[in-house]
Amino acid sequence: MARMSGVLVAVVVGLSLVTAAPATAERAHPFPTEFSLPDGFRPEGIAIGDTPTAYLGSLADGDLFRLNLRTGRGEVFSQGPGTPSVGLKIDDRGRLFVAGGTAGDARVVDSRNGAILKSYQFAESGAFVNDVVITDDAAYFTDSSKPVLYKIAFGRHGKLPDTFSTVPLTGDFVPTPGFNGNGIAETPDRKALLVVQSSTGQLHRTVDGVTEVVDLGGEVLTAGDGLLVRGRTLYVVQNALDSVAVFTLNRAGTSGKLVTKITDPRFDVPTTVAAFGNRLYLPNARFSTPPTPTTAYQVIAVPNR
Repeated sequence: MARMSGVLVAVVVGLSLVTAAPATAERAHPFPTEFSLPDGFRPEGIAIGDTPTAYLGSLADGDLFRLNLRTGRGEVFSQGPGTPSVGLKIDDRGRLFVAGGTAGDARVVDSRNGAILKSYQFAESGAFVNDVVITDDAAYFTDSSKPVLYKIAFGRHGKLPDTFSTVPLTGDFVPTPGFNGNGIAETPDRKALLVVQSSTGQLHRTVDGVTEVVDLGGEVLTAGDGLLVRGRTLYVVQNALDSVAVFTLNRAGTSGKLVTKITDPRFDVPTTVAAFGNRLYLPNARFSTPPTPTTAYQVIAVPNR
């Protein structure tokens, strides 16, 4: 996820539906390729599970938006706490794990009714909790201001614990001025994690916090943001470049080869990516556009390459 710029604009968004296309167009052309979000919403993260539903969080006030990918209709289903919602992921139990940015926290939300199931205060100040990945046994959050991961270890049957642990990042991961740890994903073999360091353009592989730089054949992930791994394919959103770099990784995630770069004239500082079927879905954060309560925001769908 990317760094926020400007003043957080508090936006009160009602529970009314937002429609990307007329009903007749929905029947004729299901699965639109562009989706409207509420004005002033300021999207950053996106999560998609096994159904054609996307979930997005607002940087403005933390509201959560549920979007039907088949019809283009959506609604705010969970009111935010007045602080940002940044990266988010959904697990197979329908729980949304939401990174809280400058609030230094995270919350777990029921994707059906918007109820908060659990909250965690990782840091009191100086943090930017940015992105999250869910593994079989834990959820891990990055902090772009501190060289750590925050780990929520699941109990039996995925039970949410009352506490969390902080995992220092050591080895090749060296903090530099600017945004550091950002997007996070599992390696193809699911034995390690991948973390992009925005300030250096490096991709790191980490096990229990010990990191090593992934060999990408000399490719530098300038403006590296959200990550997505599907099979052995890695997608890296490069927000300010309006581009998605696509790599083929080895199973261990220690090396990768650039395959292509996805661009689209509709991109306007996309921050991260999620997938459903043969499409990728990216929210336009529009960081180069001053945010106002009437600024328009969209989600863009492109073919999965």
